[in-house]
Amino acid sequence: MKFKKIITPFLIGALAFSLAACGKDKKEDADKSTPEDNAGIEEMQKNLAKQQVENDIVVAVVNDEEITGERYNAILQSVQMEFLQSGQDPTAENASETIKTQTLDAIVNQTLLIQQANKADITVEDTEIDEDYAGFIEQFDGDEEALKDALAAENQTVETFKEQIKEKIVFEKYQNSIITEEDVTEEEIEEFYEEFIAMSEGNDEEEPPALEDLRETIVSFIEQDKQQKQVLAHLDELKKDAQIELKI
Repeated sequence: MKFKKIITPFLIGALAFSLAACGKDKKEDADKSTPEDNAGIEEMQKNLAKQQVENDIVVAVVNDEEITGERYNAILQSVQMEFLQSGQDPTAENASETIKTQTLDAIVNQTLLIQQANKADITVEDTEIDEDYAGFIEQFDGDEEALKDALAAENQTVETFKEQIKEKIVFEKYQNSIITEEDVTEEEIEEFYEEFIAMSEGNDEEEPPALEDLRETIVSFIEQDKQQKQVLAHLDELKKDAQIELKI
């Protein structure tokens, strides 16, 4: 049961802001941490930072558009977080090259899709941007000043952040425009469920849930997989005519 993550836009700085929000929500837990715990976290952060590049260098050129280290580092953070969430050590020697490759792939894919989205002349209303922005404020318990502080810590302003939100919305609208809805068959649902049951064998803690209890979740997974395959096929076509140069 292997599903690649559906391609989504990497909003610059979003990871840092999410971490800041999580840190705020879990302040009491952090206060209880031991010096040893803090030392381990600091060491991990230092090692993760070593994988970053200078903000002003060009890391890739996609159809004459230069991508700088600033964007690379933002996407890098997201890739590193995915490694951590999957139980892998992103600072391991054998992981560094993989992370770099995945980060560059994400940059190329995102840039190609955004370039096409811009050609499609997709419009974004201010109300759409404001709605997304309000969602980020909610991550900070409705405290806009706390969000502004987090932005300032990343050397960003509300204006630049809203520009990034606009780019994200354009990206999503374009992605939706190239996706056609595909029905999920009963056979696909049952096959997915059987694979899930097979993976659950040996877990004596509780009985696996019935198919009907998981049906909605399974359908969602399969729909995302179908959508991703369409986007990847579209990217393959774009890459045939694209000029892509990786600089690092």
